[in-house]
Amino acid sequence: MHPSLLQNISQPSDLKRLNSAQIQQLCGEIRQFLLDSVSKTGGHLASNLGAVELTVALHRIFETPRDAFVFDVGHQCYTHKLLTGRYKRFGTLRQLDGLSGFPNPNESVHDAFIAGHGNTALSVAIGIAWAKKLKGEPGHVVAIIGDGAFTCLLYTSPSPRDGLLSRMPSSA
Repeated sequence: MHPSLLQNISQPSDLKRLNSAQIQQLCGEIRQFLLDSVSKTGGHLASNLGAVELTVALHRIFETPRDAFVFDVGHQCYTHKLLTGRYKRFGTLRQLDGLSGFPNPNESVHDAFIAGHGNTALSVAIGIAWAKKLKGEPGHVVAIIGDGAFTCLLYTSPSPRDGLLSRMPSSA
């Protein structure tokens, strides 16, 4: 067995030093860790197993907290939590005084917005993008939509066809 990569990830920038084989190993370690951990604490397993590679890829490309990740279905964020310094506390997931089962800005600067089961990601992401633009802050905003989020509520979010994005104020 290779030495554990997951135990040595304390922040997303640690991912950038890994090669392709190590990224594959890390994703396997994350899956096994999630299976072991969630079987003890409870939580959302399938939705997180399905988001491992996506979350690792997003963290290799973007730089939280400068770039904001808005999870539409917050219970898909376990890999995000593991990659943002919460590995050692993961055994407290969904326990009294433990880690939340959802993103929580009070837990980490890497969590842009608290979300559970919502269909709010597009609206929230547009709002965060507007705020960043108005304040002259750098960074991208990524809405992560999955699981059962494709319902009519998702389609009612502001979209480019509404002209909202084209009315965004220009940077100073």
